[in-house]
Amino acid sequence: MFSRDMTFTDVERLDRIAAEAIETFVMDEDAFRAFYDRTARSVWSYLARITGDRSLADDLLQESYYRFLRAERRFDSESHRRNYLFRIATNLAHDRRRRGRHAVNVPVPGENEPGALVDGSDLATETERRTDLGRAMATLKPREREMLWLAYAQGSSHEEIAESLGVRKASIKILLFRARRRLAAALGGPRAFTRSRA
Repeated sequence: MFSRDMTFTDVERLDRIAAEAIETFVMDEDAFRAFYDRTARSVWSYLARITGDRSLADDLLQESYYRFLRAERRFDSESHRRNYLFRIATNLAHDRRRRGRHAVNVPVPGENEPGALVDGSDLATETERRTDLGRAMATLKPREREMLWLAYAQGSSHEEIAESLGVRKASIKILLFRARRRLAAALGGPRAFTRSRA
């Protein structure tokens, strides 16, 4: 409640201070822990897929969160924060690739690992499908793998993909179409990834 002695200038000053406090919001430990719990698994899966190296994905995941915390950026929303984290992860993977570390195939997860089969489906068939997809993905350019993973494994919109990868939103639709077509060709014909994203 405002005092009767407050002037219009005082009210403006309080509004400005409140706005600055919101803009410079830095996550406290509990907020960061909750954000980490919501995002770490999907970021690790993304890094493991685009680098092809599970232990490298572990290292890059840690570095991604470290850089995210040091950035102290302003975010409009949870989605904006998440996309920025994916962009950091993408850039770290690109940097590592430029330094000459070659990708290797990601093995099929073990029984108790994330991504393992839990519905009792035929392990041989599922392993063959994953192997075919892994080999096909390996034939794509890194940017194509990243876009396909964000679009279909993460369910990101075109705008979110553009923000995560630093690409113009207008380019995403055609780039995704080309990546899907190349993946279908690598798999031996027109198969998955035929639906378009908004």
